[in-house]
Amino acid sequence: LLLRFTFHCNVQQQLTNVYHAACNGELYSRPFIESFEETPMLVAVLTYMGYGILTIFGYLRDFMREWKIEKCHIAREREEQKDFVSLYQDFENFYTRNLYMRIRDSWNRPICSAPGATFDLVERSSNDYNWTFEYTGRVVKDVINLGSYNYLGFAENTGACATAAGEVTVKFGVGVASTRQEMGNLDKHEELEKLAASFLGVESAMAFGMGFATNSMNIPALAGKGWLILSDELNHASLVLGARLSGSTIRVFKHNNMQSLEKLLRDAIAHGQPRTHRPWKKILILVEGIYSMEGSIIRLPEVIALKKKYKAYLYLDEAHSIGALGPNGRGVVEYFGLDPKDVDVMMGTFTKSFGAAGGYIGGRKDLIDYLRTHSHSAIYATSMSLPVVEQIITSMKCIMGKDGTTIGRSRIQRLAENTVYFRRRLREMGFIIYGNNDSPVVPMMLYMPAKIGAFGREMLKRNIGVVVVGFPATPIIESRARFCISAAHTKEMLDRVTTRFLQRLPQGSALAADQRAS
Repeated sequence: LLLRFTFHCNVQQQLTNVYHAACNGELYSRPFIESFEETPMLVAVLTYMGYGILTIFGYLRDFMREWKIEKCHIAREREEQKDFVSLYQDFENFYTRNLYMRIRDSWNRPICSAPGATFDLVERSSNDYNWTFEYTGRVVKDVINLGSYNYLGFAENTGACATAAGEVTVKFGVGVASTRQEMGNLDKHEELEKLAASFLGVESAMAFGMGFATNSMNIPALAGKGWLILSDELNHASLVLGARLSGSTIRVFKHNNMQSLEKLLRDAIAHGQPRTHRPWKKILILVEGIYSMEGSIIRLPEVIALKKKYKAYLYLDEAHSIGALGPNGRGVVEYFGLDPKDVDVMMGTFTKSFGAAGGYIGGRKDLIDYLRTHSHSAIYATSMSLPVVEQIITSMKCIMGKDGTTIGRSRIQRLAENTVYFRRRLREMGFIIYGNNDSPVVPMMLYMPAKIGAFGREMLKRNIGVVVVGFPATPIIESRARFCISAAHTKEMLDRVTTRFLQRLPQGSALAADQRAS
């Protein structure tokens, strides 16, 4: 069965490549446990063989397309376009044409409801090998949502947040139609930034309309030529883009490896800049709170200790950790019981735990004042939409308990309980999962390319919506399914998910008929 993995519990216990990142002395106030596995040799060999077979058949299909033997001609240029520059470079798009397209139906699935604990999915089909899709007119109801970053369950169309956003829409409208420095600075924006600063425990904060641009447009405003940026090898694309746009020298350290980071810091101070050997103007460390593909949590106490030891600066991306970690949802800094002042630049997004859009940067007042006049995202971008601002304000007040209820605290607690429970259930069933025990991002290893599409399709047939990830988003032999746990999930929902993993569909059901047909 495609849903049964090569290694189950008995084999997993025999593997010697499992390592746990345990508590490191007095730096940690709580146990810090993470688990990963090197890909077993047999699985690696079989995975490479699978990609090899796909590659051979891909070249065969390209040959058949060239001679017009292949029935599907969508991957070929049209005859009337032959005189133009080719849209499909042979090598660059080989993977897209022959590998990605075979499992493209596992992504970009359209939903037609709020992305809560469950959602409704618009069914679609393809008659040309996933190059185009047609809607069947059928809606798949009540699919359990294990793919959205709805950690605290605020992405909903009912409740206090939705009501408040609706009232603001009626009063202010949807668009602002100006930048913050011109006519787009409203009292709601000011209220949001003061509230965010209070929530983070910093002097000042600034909000931006796009989470990706919060990194990619503000890092170039902070760093420049003569700076050294030390970046974790698994940092998000927005951090990577921002570092590259800054013009700084970039060096990469191994993921969450403090020995690798310290070596780069020591070498940077000892040798200085290339050729001139002058001291670096500044050294900036870029890390994330929770890594969204690994489910790991940054070793923040050790990073801060190294930052202080070598007089560097720290830029912390809390996109996935803000709201999801800490007894009060204040992120990875609170999770470890650290002082927010030890983090020079605190960045995060409102797109996940707050169920909204945009991002923020928090820190010292002089830092924020500098960004207001130097950040491209602040100067040229249109102000954040007021209904979105109100969604953030209402959800943040709920988390902080300023709404007079304990709803926020209970959601934080429920998320933590759901995370521990779901991870434990998967381990008991023998699945190989990555990351920290407290991370709501739960990667489950699939390894082989055939399982990427098969797992996503089979889960959807069981009314479970999951995200499957493969190369190039992950190493080629480490394909995985990624579950995102939410406070909106009930224990019964999580039990239903785990029991349906290896459950065969009833022979008389419509879903079983679809399965046999496929």
